[in-house]
Order: sequence, then structure tokens, then C-alpha cells
Amino acid sequence: MTIESERDNLQPRPLWWQVLTRKNVGAGLLFMAIAALGLWLSRDYPVGTVLRMGTGYVPRLLCWLLLVLGACILLQGLRTAPSEQSTHGEAGLAWRPVLFVAGSLVLFGLTVERLGLVVSILLLIGVGALATRTLSVLETILAALVLVVLSWGIFIFGLQLTIPVWPEW
Repeated sequence: MTIESERDNLQPRPLWWQVLTRKNVGAGLLFMAIAALGLWLSRDYPVGTVLRMGTGYVPRLLCWLLLVLGACILLQGLRTAPSEQSTHGEAGLAWRPVLFVAGSLVLFGLTVERLGLVVSILLLIGVGALATRTLSVLETILAALVLVVLSWGIFIFGLQLTIPVWPEW
């Protein structure tokens, strides 16, 4: 038997499975599940008010935003016709983006204290950019510069955190 004849003998997948395996449907459900877990874990944190925020204010706010974002993505996935969906998921998971994006985040976490904010962000963006083949060098440099300026402005200048900006040799 050939692969084609084996494929013809297989039963078609149920409709619920075809809907569930759409790219945006799965992502939306995942976002909503993470948000629900975060809301459940932070259920006992004091929320406080806008002027006197408790420890649960920001986490719960972010979870609600993630829940709304997940619902929007889920609805977009349900509205998209199956023929418009990528068949990439049937071939398997695209490991390149998963490895390079996760690796860049781990690398940033391991290097930020020793190499400083600027070098760590450059490494983060550089390694993360390897996740796709369509990103140009100019786009990567621009993203790195914007992230360095925003991170410095928010964390060093705005919040006055004691994160080293440059490596201390």
C-alpha cells in the first residue's frame, strides 16, 4: 500500500477537531486558558484601587486583558474559513521559532546582570530574529534600538531600577 491509499482509508477527522486545530482557534484558547489560570491563582491577592494598588491589581488586569485578547483571536479563528488556514500544523510543529524565541528569552535572563541591559537586549533581538527567515537586518537593528531605548526609559529612568546598563568588566 502506498501512502496515498493509506490516507484514503483513514476516516475524516470530526468537525470539532478541524475547528480546534485551526491556528488562531488554538492560540485563542491557549491565551484564554493562561488568563483563567492567572485569575484563579491571583484570586486571593488584594486588588486595591487605582490610586492605592494592591499586589493583585496589575496581575489581574493583565489576565483580564489576555482573556479579552484570547477571545478576539478565538473569534477571528472561528470566522476564518478552513481553506484559508495554514496547513503547516498538519506537517508538525515549526521548531525553529520555538527554539530561537525561547532560547533568546533564556539568554536574556542569564546575561542581563553580567552583560548589562543594552548587550542583553541586543542578544535577545539577535537570537530571536533567527526564528524567521523573512526579517531583514535593518528591521532587526531598528527593533533592537527601539527596545533598548524603551527599556532604558521605563526601567532605568522611569522606575529607577538598579539594572546594569553596560557590562562591568
